[in-house]
Amino acid sequence: MTGAFASEVTAALLVIGDEILSGRTKDKNIGTIADHCTENGIRLKEVRVVADEEAAIVAAVDALRTAYDYVFTTGGIGPTHDDITADAIAKAFGVALPIDERARALLLERIPEGEMTPARLRMARIPVGADLIENTVSKAPGFMIGNVIVMAGVPSIMQAMLKAVTPRLRTGAKMLSVSVRVDRPEGAVAAPLEACQRAFPDVPMGSYPFMDEGRYGTTLVLRSVDEARLAAAKADLEARLAAVFGG
Repeated sequence: MTGAFASEVTAALLVIGDEILSGRTKDKNIGTIADHCTENGIRLKEVRVVADEEAAIVAAVDALRTAYDYVFTTGGIGPTHDDITADAIAKAFGVALPIDERARALLLERIPEGEMTPARLRMARIPVGADLIENTVSKAPGFMIGNVIVMAGVPSIMQAMLKAVTPRLRTGAKMLSVSVRVDRPEGAVAAPLEACQRAFPDVPMGSYPFMDEGRYGTTLVLRSVDEARLAAAKADLEARLAAVFGG
């Protein structure tokens, strides 16, 4: 689970829900989680989207939790019959899924005892051995079992859970980035960018085309955990661009 840097901490995101795949719901969590991971020194390496199907969720969780340090999941922990994420996670870990009295007590802080229906009580089912993740928005908790972090799909609730769980996570060196704007089409800057990448193979580089007032341009982005190495790569790239297009 280690990568190019000794301090690298990796993660994957598993987005769960038929509504995402059908297009009915537009995912707003991927970008938020990606930004949060970057800010906290965690490399988000992969994102998968699966339907509300137990076998698909179990297979994805099993594959991702062995490949990365952490797996975040969003969606499928609500009160309805198709909210089966907790069931799938429990199956993936081979543990029972009882009503958790800690989770039930949290729900009762918001829902009167007389209104605690079986549907609402589903949100208190937690895999044996899991730690709860606080939900300051609606009380129904997420949970963390092993290296799998299970959160709600509603963006505001997911964000509250992500904030709550972060102090428990191991983090690595923060990834730094610099951007170089070139008012040339992407194809025109490909050669100097490739040459710079060969000279600095440890500094990931990417090109992102844009159009500004009808003219094509490209933003070149360089990333590294080493500030000095990043500065050296940027200087090298700017020199190569100047040699091609003039200073």
